[in-house]
Amino acid sequence: MSELSREEIRERFTSATNFNEIFDAFESAINQKIDDIELYRLLFWNDSLQIDEIILFGEKLAKEFPYNAYDVYMWMANVFEAVFASRDNFEHSLLYYQKAASVNPAIPDPYLDACDCYDPDLNIPPLESLVEFVKRGLEHVQNKKSLCSRLSYLYHLFGDEDLSEYYRVKADEAGEPPSP
Repeated sequence: MSELSREEIRERFTSATNFNEIFDAFESAINQKIDDIELYRLLFWNDSLQIDEIILFGEKLAKEFPYNAYDVYMWMANVFEAVFASRDNFEHSLLYYQKAASVNPAIPDPYLDACDCYDPDLNIPPLESLVEFVKRGLEHVQNKKSLCSRLSYLYHLFGDEDLSEYYRVKADEAGEPPSP
């Protein structure tokens, strides 16, 4: 197969509906060592892709360009949250927020964004998983106030007012402004 131009790759990422065409464009981009995350974001938003296909592309991309892994995982989590939420598929979002946090554990965004995708009516992703994830984040982030505030809220949802109050006080003691 001859290499596709960047514009041909962009076109296939945005409008192709045939998996083989999209896959060929992806392989061409990887073979050319194109590491432009903006180009791959177009791929992730292609609404013809299924969950397992997005995972295939995202995992390969993170492996090929490990310095972009955090952005890739965050973008995948956002796509799963926005596109597949109607199918109650927040578990995939949480998984990729966790992968992003494993790449850059000191950045609070994956922990906070994971909390934002919680659906209390369906308990998706499971509240216990979210709490454990955010608590692990406390070990790494400098701005602990935002994570403590989220833990307080999550424990409140859980019905554990003692731990909710504990983390509210910890947030107040942190004295740092919460992240936006």
